[in-house]
This record gives sequence, C-alpha cells and structure tokens, in this order.
Amino acid sequence: MKILHTSDWHLGHRLYEQSQHEEQSLFLNWLEAYIRNHQIDVLLVAGDVFDTGVPSTQSQKLYYNFLISLKNTTCKHIVITGGNHDAPGTLNAPKALLEALAIYVVGKATDKLEDEIFELKVNDEEIIVAAVPYLRDQDIRRAVAGESFEQIGDRYKRALVNHYTELSGHCKKYHNTPVIAMGHLFALGGSTSDSEQTIYVGNLGDIGAEDFPPVFDYIALGHLHRYQKVGNLNHIRYSGSPYTLSFSEVGNDKQVVILETEEGKIKDIRGVTLPVFREIRRVSGTLEACIAGLKSIHAESHVLTPWVEVVLDPQKNTSIGYLEINKVAEELNLEVLKVTLNRERKIAGLEELIEKTQHIKDLSPIEVFKMKCREQNFELTKRADIMDAFNEVLQQVKEG
Repeated sequence: MKILHTSDWHLGHRLYEQSQHEEQSLFLNWLEAYIRNHQIDVLLVAGDVFDTGVPSTQSQKLYYNFLISLKNTTCKHIVITGGNHDAPGTLNAPKALLEALAIYVVGKATDKLEDEIFELKVNDEEIIVAAVPYLRDQDIRRAVAGESFEQIGDRYKRALVNHYTELSGHCKKYHNTPVIAMGHLFALGGSTSDSEQTIYVGNLGDIGAEDFPPVFDYIALGHLHRYQKVGNLNHIRYSGSPYTLSFSEVGNDKQVVILETEEGKIKDIRGVTLPVFREIRRVSGTLEACIAGLKSIHAESHVLTPWVEVVLDPQKNTSIGYLEINKVAEELNLEVLKVTLNRERKIAGLEELIEKTQHIKDLSPIEVFKMKCREQNFELTKRADIMDAFNEVLQQVKEG
C-alpha cells in the first residue's frame, strides 16, 4: 500500500495581499497527477486545509474539485483533519456526504475517541489511522478556577498526551497492522517560520517525540511549514506546506512524504521534493547589487510572475533606494512585494515603525507584541506564560 502525507495547504492564503490561488491550483493539479502516476492508495492531510475559518467560494471550489478528481485515480481513501486555521464546522459540514466517497474528515476532537480511528483496506492490506485534529484547549482540558498560566499549560500538555495515549489503547488490538497517527501541533525541536501561528511557543503545552506512544508506526504531523523530522526520528515527520507562505521560507525545499507498507509493516518512508510553483526570492546588498539581482531574476523563464523581497544595506539617503527599486521593478517581469533595510528591525523602535506605515504592515502581531515588550523593558524571554497567553488570545480573535 502506498500512502501520501501532506498538510498546511492554506487555501486562500495571501502573501503581502497577493493571492496565491495560482500556485495552489498548480499544486493540487500536481498532487492529483502524482497520485495517479505513482498509484497512491491513501491520502492523509494533516490540517490547515484553508487559511481562514471562513474560506472564500474560490478556495472551497478548489478543495472540493480536487477531492472529486481523485475518484478517477487509484486513491481509495482520504483522511483529512482540521488545523488551527480551519473552522471545524466548515470542514465537518459535508462529513456524511464525503464518507460515501471514502473521504473521512475530523474537523475537531470527537466525543468518542473511536470516531477518530479508521480502518482502511486496500486489496489484501490494511492500515489503522488515528486521525487527531488540532486539539483546542477547550476541547480537551477542563478549566479549573484559579489556575496559573503554568498550570494551564501543564494541564493542556497532559490532556494532549492523554488523548494520544487513550487512542493508542484502542489501536493496540490491531495486530500485524501498521498504525498511523495524525496531528496538528508544535513538537519540541521543530523549526518554525514566520507564517505559522503557534499557540504554545514557550515551554507550556509543547509535546516531545518521547510523548507519543510507541504503538504508532508513523506520525503524520502538520502545523510547521518546513519539512522536517521530529527529534531526528524517521517515523515522526512534518510534511510542511507545499509552497512558500512567507519570505522566511525562501530557499527551503517543499515536500510531501510517501510511505509504503508490506506484509503488515511500513517498509519505506521518504520525502518527495515538490516542483517550485512560483519563484519567491530575496535579493540583498547595496542598491546596485539588488538591482542586478532583480534583473537576473527577470532574465530567467518563469511560469508565474516571480515575487521578490529586497533587503537594502543602509545608505545615507534611503528614500532614493526605495524609489530606484520600484522604478526598476516596473520594467521587469517580476513583482517586488517588500522592500526593507538590512538590520532595520533590530534598530528601529515600534513607534518609529508605526510612523513608517510601509514597514509596520510587514510585521506580524507577534512581532509587534515582542517589540512593545522590549520598549517597556519587560523581559518576555523569562515569561513564556505571557507569550502563550498572548498567542491564545490572538488565536481566539482570528477564529472570531
């Protein structure tokens, strides 16, 4: 049996107000072709199908058209779990209809753990999938009056670990059958980028590789956008996002993970590098060097218009640099989405950045919060609980 693990599609995502619909379409077309050409039997999508809880009609059409297209391939089963960006109600709404097409959706933690376990059969082979969605604090942890932030984080982590432990108990009854767990969470040791929204970013609520029960032969994770192994273990992996979602990911290969089973065991786990659907680049240096870099990108052949970040070395008259870059870019087959000064974020205060509106738009809410803490001489590095609390509030605001 061949299984493909992917995650973090973020359909509807925009990079600096530029729609990424074109590369999302190209990725799903590539994925359908790969499944068809390499005879993939099972598709696992580990969360963040959409970028927002209320996806556009365009994004939903992309999603459902892709699912329908797989009925004409070798793919017999599809398992999709919700991520922190997904609205459980949106994913779960067509649940009954999709099950008739062998598409199983778990948008949020279920009332019965057994409802997160699926026995998938292809010909004479079978696998068990424990489809764990993003576990919200209110879904798995009962609030206790008077708890400190540290106690909240510890209780959440214990509830998270218990969820997997209890699931593993249900999976132990299956002998000589590969057991795969799914998850959408932050695992200790994982490498993040600017585009993730991490709830528990301090030492609160983090789960380590050793916290996953040994009954799971493979753990398919989502949430972090860089393809990577957890704890350098071959069987615990993030597939990462299939295309670049922030300039901090420039230069990173994007991958999906392929698993092959044989005679009741997983015999192979490997990453498959994805094609680049849109070139997203960064050029840096002096004004002259950046202009030369832009012209070099222009000279290349591209399917989609390249997007570029320009990082200028500080000069006496920085306004000339911005004007020159924008003027040059108008004549080239590319779009400059972002122009900043090297080391600017390290030397400029929050109030100064607010005065330069073109820069404050470049910062995420987390970055602004960290800068404000520095201005107030609040040592955030020593108070992981405050960072976690801010992230939890931010996530609740994003979820509406």
